[in-house]
Amino acid sequence: MDETEFWELVDATREAAGGDPEEQADLLVERLLQLDPEMVLDFARHFEARYNRAYTWDLWGAAWVLLDGASDDAFDFFRCWLIGQGREAYEGAVHAPDSLADLLNDFDEDLDGDGEELGYAADEAYEQLTGAVAPDLGIPPAASEPAGAPIDFENERALAERYPRLWERFRED
Repeated sequence: MDETEFWELVDATREAAGGDPEEQADLLVERLLQLDPEMVLDFARHFEARYNRAYTWDLWGAAWVLLDGASDDAFDFFRCWLIGQGREAYEGAVHAPDSLADLLNDFDEDLDGDGEELGYAADEAYEQLTGAVAPDLGIPPAASEPAGAPIDFENERALAERYPRLWERFRED
């Protein structure tokens, strides 16, 4: 599976799910079950590489503003959700996190921002196909700390200056 096929699967399942991340994860498992186990592992490698790439302080700060706070787990689930939003939103956010203000159409606080189940879709499909737990993917492990300079998430003024479009759209009254 190449990168284009990876993003096509992500886009097709997001569109079919109407943007619901849990439904998207279920549809993704269904689609992955139609592939052979090696292709499922390829999908998992693509997903994991993008998940690790999004482990940055800048993106965590954007998630903090967007979600009105983001613990370690919440940021993990946010990165899964971001991948589920497709290539344009993902690449835009990784390169310029404040661009999420423009890349996201509607944002439902109860539904969006948490794609935990998307992170498990490939593992679930692989296990259903083979009866075994997915092997090590053979990609570099995630960094122990986010890339970039740490951000003081409690400093609202600094967040507003760093993410002006997100702050204006999601935090100001």
